[in-house]
Amino acid sequence: MRDDVQIEVTALDSLRGVDPGAWDACACPEAADGGAPFDPFTTYRFLSALEESGSVGPGSGWQPRYLLVRAGDEVIAVAPLYAKGHSQGEYIFDHNWAHAYERAGGQYYPKLQVAVPFTPATGRRFLTKPGWEAIGRSALVQAAVQIAAENQLSSVHITFCTDEEAAAGAEMGLLHRVSQQFHWTNPGYADFDGFLAGLSSRKRKNIRKERETAQSFGGEIVSLSGDQLQPEHWDAFWEFYQDTGARKWGQPYLSRAFFDIAQETLRDDMLLVLAMRDGLPVAGALNFIGRDVLYGRYWGCVEHHACLHFELCYYQAIEAAITRGLSRVEAGAQGQHKLARGYMPVTTHSLHWVADEGFRRAIEAYLDAERAAVDEEIEVLTAYGPFKTAHVEEQE
Repeated sequence: MRDDVQIEVTALDSLRGVDPGAWDACACPEAADGGAPFDPFTTYRFLSALEESGSVGPGSGWQPRYLLVRAGDEVIAVAPLYAKGHSQGEYIFDHNWAHAYERAGGQYYPKLQVAVPFTPATGRRFLTKPGWEAIGRSALVQAAVQIAAENQLSSVHITFCTDEEAAAGAEMGLLHRVSQQFHWTNPGYADFDGFLAGLSSRKRKNIRKERETAQSFGGEIVSLSGDQLQPEHWDAFWEFYQDTGARKWGQPYLSRAFFDIAQETLRDDMLLVLAMRDGLPVAGALNFIGRDVLYGRYWGCVEHHACLHFELCYYQAIEAAITRGLSRVEAGAQGQHKLARGYMPVTTHSLHWVADEGFRRAIEAYLDAERAAVDEEIEVLTAYGPFKTAHVEEQE
């Protein structure tokens, strides 16, 4: 502990007054060498794009309360904190908690959320400069809880945090929740056929058939990143995204302006896969690129073609990860259909603070039972995965 340094925490409703370099020195110190961050979602450029585009802020239900921790004049830790007026766009569902809390006469909203809006991707949430991990993390947690307590808010939620943060948060007394996603892992495949070689014969044939069906849609599939991306690509993708957003959430989470800003500040962080027919995009999948992970985020189409969703979202992502030497593809929330396509179940983590002691005890008991159920489900699903077992390998 550096006893001679005064620690101060402030909460800001905008990133406009924050130096981008100071934020990123905490959010992605690994990128100081000019390389990619572990993930782009807590970088200044990504969070600022959400804010500047109006995707978060007034009317969105996501009101920024960014936390900055200073040691003297130095920013040593930051966190993307939001006051939430609903539970949309989080992907760690607490709707049942909200209903129970309100049935008991309490007011669940607003609540506080340490998260990347609309992004179910695991990453650091307590963003600290190297050497300040323990002090910075403790200051951020204490500040979030203090803000909630002083404003008589029901709860604080830290979602899709890392394993290390989950363990540290539990030691601080936060409730630990375990959820599940499906990720594809690359042990070092030379190409897509190398991945297929590890599957059982039936699953391998199914994937080849799906790819053949998808690629016979009557056009070509292109992958674009960096300077290959042009404004007109976002015109097309916005139409896809609107259709998907309207069907899934009632309205899109991201505004049209987000994609214009992303073209200027995030295009090197993105991989857009488009199905083109007669020179026009008819479907697309948007991925974000991390240092070692490809993050599948959004999909949409204006024409339905059999298996094209699987091709653009899952198989093209696998090929991109192999080509780029990435170790993993995170394909977003939910979806047991991903299992047959090589995406295996893994645990994800969140942390929670609840003001009401009685409600906290009830949630704690619920989370204990839920963790056991998730562990059991992952074990069962893993056994149904598409990869060869020793017995299958002998038969083949």
